[in-house]
Amino acid sequence: MASSSGEYDVIVERNLEVPMRDGTILRADVWRPDAEGKFPVLIERTPYDKTGSSESNLGAGEFYGSHGYVVLIQDVRGRFASDGEFYPFRDDGDGENKDGYDTVEWAAEQSWSNGKIGTIGGSYSGATQYRMLSTQPPHLKAQFSRQSSADYYDEWVYRSGAFEHGFNVMWTLKHTATNARKLAATGAEDATDKSVNQASDDYQKWLEHSPISPLPPVAELHDWFTDWMNHPNHDDFWEEFSNARSHDRVNVPVHHFGSWYDCFLAGTLRNFSGMSSKAATAEAREGQRITIGPWVHNPGPADMREAGDVDFGEQAILGWFETRLRWFDHWLKGIDNGVDTDKPVKLFAMGINEWREFDEWPPAAVKNTPFYLSAGTSGSAKSLNDGVLSLEKPTLFGEVFDEYDSDPENPIRSFGGGHLGDNNGPRDQRGYEDRMLTYTTEILEDDLDVTGPVKAVLHASTSAMDTDWVVRITDVHPDGTSMLVCDGILRGRFKDSFEKPVALVPHMPTEFEVDLWATSHVFQKGHRLRVAIASSSFPRWDRNWQTGKNNALDSSGIVAHNRIFRDEVRPSHVILPLL
Repeated sequence: MASSSGEYDVIVERNLEVPMRDGTILRADVWRPDAEGKFPVLIERTPYDKTGSSESNLGAGEFYGSHGYVVLIQDVRGRFASDGEFYPFRDDGDGENKDGYDTVEWAAEQSWSNGKIGTIGGSYSGATQYRMLSTQPPHLKAQFSRQSSADYYDEWVYRSGAFEHGFNVMWTLKHTATNARKLAATGAEDATDKSVNQASDDYQKWLEHSPISPLPPVAELHDWFTDWMNHPNHDDFWEEFSNARSHDRVNVPVHHFGSWYDCFLAGTLRNFSGMSSKAATAEAREGQRITIGPWVHNPGPADMREAGDVDFGEQAILGWFETRLRWFDHWLKGIDNGVDTDKPVKLFAMGINEWREFDEWPPAAVKNTPFYLSAGTSGSAKSLNDGVLSLEKPTLFGEVFDEYDSDPENPIRSFGGGHLGDNNGPRDQRGYEDRMLTYTTEILEDDLDVTGPVKAVLHASTSAMDTDWVVRITDVHPDGTSMLVCDGILRGRFKDSFEKPVALVPHMPTEFEVDLWATSHVFQKGHRLRVAIASSSFPRWDRNWQTGKNNALDSSGIVAHNRIFRDEVRPSHVILPLL
C-alpha cells in the first residue's frame, strides 16, 4: 500500500454510473479529496475488477486523492460491474464505440473535476490508454502508461508469427472465469461454474492440450479467442487493434514506462519512437518520455529491485507513485518541476546497475557491430556444440554448419525472459543449453556495453516446410552462470511478411532475421557473451508442428532437421548495439 500522506483526507464513492454513447452503462469507483473545489482527474480503465485492479490494489486512490487529485477506476465494458459485452480492445479506441473518449469527457463534466484529465495504469490498462489516443478526447492532457503494446498482433497475441501461448491461454481462461456473472446471463452457468473456473485453476494442464483451438473450457463462451487463433497472420482483422497506425493523431504528452524483461517491451519502445516523431502537435512530440528499468511485468515496477535470479540493487527503485506524481503535477497542475526539460530517454544499464539518460532512442552513439558464429570450441558450455562467437567474419569455404533435430513432441521448455508466468526475468540457462547450439566469446578483457535494438541474422535450413528460430543472448559469469539478457523468436514462414507467410523450401539455405527486441546490459570484464540457438521455447510460445499449416488447429507434426551455417558465404551472426 502506498503512503497516502498528503494535505487532504479522501472520500470514496462506489459504482458511479458512466453512460457510453450507445447507452451502455460502465461503472467506476472514485476517490476524491474531502474538500471543496475542483481537481484534476486520473483515470484507470481495467478489465481486472476496479476493486482489485493494479491501481486500486496498490492504493492509487488514497495516494493521489490525498495529493489533490480525483482518481476514477472503471470496469471496462462487459467486465464485473459494467454492462455490455467484453471483446478485448474493441471498444476502447476509435471503433463504433469509443469508451475511453466517453469516459474522459464524462469525468471532465463532473462537479469535482477541473476539466484536466490524465490516465494511469499498465498492461491492459495501458492498452486502454493507448487506444483512446486515436480519438483525441478534448480534456485529456497527459498519460502515464506502463508496460503495454503498440500492436496487439505482434506484442500480445503473437510474436514474429509464433503464438504467445503461455500468456494467452492463461489470460483467456482466467478472465473468462472471472466473467462468471456475464456468462451466467447467457445461460452458461454450468460451464462457468464447473469447467471454466476449474480450467483457470488448472491452466498448466491446458497449456499441454492440443489442438489449441477450440479451447474446450471456453469454446462456446467467447468468440474472441477463436478469432485470434483463426488469424495467425497480420491481416485486416488486426488493423483495428493497432495503436501504431494512429501515432500521428496523438496530441498529449505520454510517459511510456517499460521493463527489459517485459512481454510488451517492444510496444513500449515502438509507441515512444512513433509518437516522438509523428505526434500531431509539437508539444506532444516534445512531451514524449520513456523509462525502461530492469524489472519483469509488474503492477508497481519502480518499487522493485529484484527480477528473476538477479538483485539490481537499491538504485533500481525509483518510487512508483512519486515518479508519476511529478509527471502529473507538471502536466495537470502546471507545477514547474523540470519534467519538461528532462532528457527524453532514461534507461537502466544492467550489469553495472545504474541509470543513464539519452536524447533519443536508440542512443546516437551506438555502433551496430556483428558478432559471428565461428569455428572452434569455447570450452565454457555443455551444449550440442560449444561453439565460438567472434568479431572475425568466417573465412571457411563450402557448407559449414552445426545441426540439430527439432521435435515438436519434445520441445525445449521455456525458462526466463520477458513473459507473463512463472520463472520469468533473468534466469540461468545452463540447464537448457545441453539441447541447444551455443556460441561464446573469449573472456572479455574490457566491459562490453550493449544498449539498443538487438537482432540475429541466421543463415539456416530446415528439412520441413516451417520451423522456429529461437535465439537467446546470455551473460556468462566467471562461475559459469549463463544469465539470460534478451531473446527472440521467428516462425520461419514469416521471414518476409507477417501478412502473407510463405512455406519454406526444405533443405534450402535461407537468411532469417530474428528480432531480440532490445536491452541495455554491460557485459563486464572477466565475463563472456553467449548466443544460444534452438527451435522451440514451450509453453511460452506454441509448438510449431513444422507442417506450414495453422499450428493452433493441429495436434501432430513432424521432426525437422535444422542447420545453422557459419561459412564465408553464409556468415550467421548477431548484431549488437555497442556504446
